[in-house]
Amino acid sequence: MTENRNTGSLCDRGRDRETVCIDTYRVLDSCRDKDCFEDVRVYLTCRGQEIIDRTTAVRVRDARVLWSYIDIDNVPFNRGFYQLTVKIYVRILCEACLGPGNSEDFDGVAVVEKKAVLFGSEGNVSIFKSEYQNNSFCCAGENCAAARTSNLPVAVLETVDPIVLSSRVVEPHHHCRCCCSLDEMPDVVCSAVSGDLSDGDGSNKLVVTLGLFSVLRIERPAQYLVSASEFSVPDKECVAGAENDPCKLFMSMEFPEKEFSVPSKLPVRGTGDRDEKKCGCNN
Repeated sequence: MTENRNTGSLCDRGRDRETVCIDTYRVLDSCRDKDCFEDVRVYLTCRGQEIIDRTTAVRVRDARVLWSYIDIDNVPFNRGFYQLTVKIYVRILCEACLGPGNSEDFDGVAVVEKKAVLFGSEGNVSIFKSEYQNNSFCCAGENCAAARTSNLPVAVLETVDPIVLSSRVVEPHHHCRCCCSLDEMPDVVCSAVSGDLSDGDGSNKLVVTLGLFSVLRIERPAQYLVSASEFSVPDKECVAGAENDPCKLFMSMEFPEKEFSVPSKLPVRGTGDRDEKKCGCNN
């Protein structure tokens, strides 16, 4: 007996399909990477700096990506190719042991930088949009500039929270990996920690080794008549640096493709499930 199956989605059942024109972004090139950043300095709050000057018994409890800045430049003598410089700002939450039974939490910010070269084609038009931050008739300065774009493509970064592979407190003269100064720290990043960040010159430093999974892609606006298909993580890998001992464990991990895929269906829970587990209110 043949089995009749409806492979369409629930939203398509009982409706006539039509072909539509959409304005979207076309992915021209993309790559994925597993980066291991060794001895990255953590800019601590003033309270955190005082703590590591008194103790070296420190462990990292959590690491979360706060923000990212992407710079895109033309590659000389290679038309259509662009170099992406990505800075990723990570909030590091730590716990220090200040004596028997006495521990204290503090946080800081680590900044890592990666580069990649991707193909982004060439654009011959200037794009203008009516998307202002200020809706007044006579805007000025940056508000008017926000309506204009150049011929550069759009760079997109997708990443998950990093894995902390190691952490340690080092002496002030220790050379650590830094890709920006405290003065270059964005306000949105500084406001996400529990206090003012300290430069900590002449004091002990906290350094961490971070493992980071990421996907980079270059897009350009385009109009298409399309049939949708599920996004898949690209097979092409970014050019990796030389392998080092602290990164061997991280480099042997599989790429978490499921983390970058949107689930097509969500589990449906009935009232019976909620009653059985006694979750939520007790009424």
